[in-house]
Amino acid sequence: MKAPRQRGELRRRVRSDMNRNLTILIAEDNENDAALLQLAIRGIGLQNPVRILPDGVVVIEYLKGSGKYADRHEYPFPSVLFLDLKMPRLGGFEILQWLRQHPDCFVIPVTIFSSSALEPDIKKAYALGANAYFIKPSSFEDLKRMLQSAFEFWSWCAKPSVPERCAE
Repeated sequence: MKAPRQRGELRRRVRSDMNRNLTILIAEDNENDAALLQLAIRGIGLQNPVRILPDGVVVIEYLKGSGKYADRHEYPFPSVLFLDLKMPRLGGFEILQWLRQHPDCFVIPVTIFSSSALEPDIKKAYALGANAYFIKPSSFEDLKRMLQSAFEFWSWCAKPSVPERCAE
């Protein structure tokens, strides 16, 4: 077991790595869930830019860097994607399928963040290439703990460079 001072240093190092100005993209159509996610991200001390998009068509436009998302200075390619399954126009499964068909951008870590605890949904998400599947917790404190764990995990993982945009 690490001494408390060592654990504190480890947390500072991980938090520093998590705050490297890496963009977090959240695909969430429920405004309340999106606001809670953003509040929880700030509540665990992350200052990363967060983009919240309300439907799958807009998520793909963002990833492709098309339309208003062409300016990658203003809309940088995300370092991690939190994806709800049930959204208008294109849902999470369709976005996963699209991502995995585009070798330029399928390296982005994708975490499903859904209310569904159904086994077929979980299996399908992993089969389509999700890196993790979280069921939305019922308390804000659990949400913060879940996000803290997820960001600590991804900050330690070796990840390939992400592109500026996904090619057609």
